[in-house]
Amino acid sequence: MEPAPPALSRRHEAGAQSARGMLLTLLGEFVLPAEGPAEGPAEGPAGGPADGGAWTSAVLAAFDRLGVAEKATRQALMRTSNAGWLKPDKVGRRTRWLLTPAARAMLTDGAMRIYSFGPARDWDGQWVIVQARVPDSDRRARHVVRTRLAWAGYGSLGPGLWISPHTEREREAVRVLTEAGVADGANVFVARRTGLSGAHAMVAAAWDLPALGAAYDEFVADFRDPAPRDVLAGQLELVHAWRRFPALDPSLPRELLPARWSGTEAARLFAERHEQWQAGSRREWKRLNSEP
Repeated sequence: MEPAPPALSRRHEAGAQSARGMLLTLLGEFVLPAEGPAEGPAEGPAGGPADGGAWTSAVLAAFDRLGVAEKATRQALMRTSNAGWLKPDKVGRRTRWLLTPAARAMLTDGAMRIYSFGPARDWDGQWVIVQARVPDSDRRARHVVRTRLAWAGYGSLGPGLWISPHTEREREAVRVLTEAGVADGANVFVARRTGLSGAHAMVAAAWDLPALGAAYDEFVADFRDPAPRDVLAGQLELVHAWRRFPALDPSLPRELLPARWSGTEAARLFAERHEQWQAGSRREWKRLNSEP
C-alpha cells in the first residue's frame, strides 16, 4: 500500500508537542481497545497485557506515514511515559509501551466524549447562568475556571459571567468553582431568558461561531474523500482532527445556531468515515504491532 503524503505537517507542526498529541490519539484509537477497560485485562507472561501495548517500532512506522520525525516520536513516547500514562515493558532489546491504569481511565473518558459528540438534543429554553468573581491576582483559579467551564461548553458574556443552554451541566459548574476555590460568593442559576435583545446576539457575544463553523468546513473538506491512500494514517488524522471539537463546540440547540451550520454535516461525516476505516486501520495497526 502506498503511504499517504505527510499530511500531519500541513495541519500541525510535526514536532515533539504535536507528536505527543497524536500519540494520545493512537493510544485511544488502537491500543485502548486491545488492552481493555480501565480495570485492565488479563496479564501475559511478561507481566503486561496478553494482547495490547504498542511496540516502539510500530509507533515509529505509523508516525513516519504522518511525516513525524523519529526523534519527535521517541521524545513523545518518553514524555508520555514520564507523565505517568505509559509504562515501558522491556523484551530483550525491544520496548513495548503499556497503558497505565490512569491512562486507560483518561482515554476511556476521552473516547466516550469524542465518539458520542454530536448535535444537541431538544432544548427546553432554559439556561445555566454562572456568576463568580475571580481575583486578578489568582492566576491558577482564573485558568481553572476559564478552561474547565469552556471544556464543559460554557460561553463567557464578560468577566465573571458564563452561560450554557445545557441545564444538566449545572453541577459541573459548581464543581469547577469549588475546585478553583471561588465558590464562596458565586451564584449559579437555571432560568429562562427574557432579554431585550435577540438570543442570537447573546450567543454571538458568548461564542465565536463563525470561527467554529470555518473549522468544521475545513474538516469536511479534508475528509470528504472516502478512500484514503493509507487507511491507518487516514484514521489517525480523522480522529485527531475531530477530537478537538468537543472542547470547542458548546453543542448549542439548533434554534440558536446560524441558518447554515456545517457542524451537523461534519458530525455525520466523522461517524461515517470512522466506521468505514475502522476495520482496515485496525488490521494495519495489528500488522505493524505484531511481535517479530
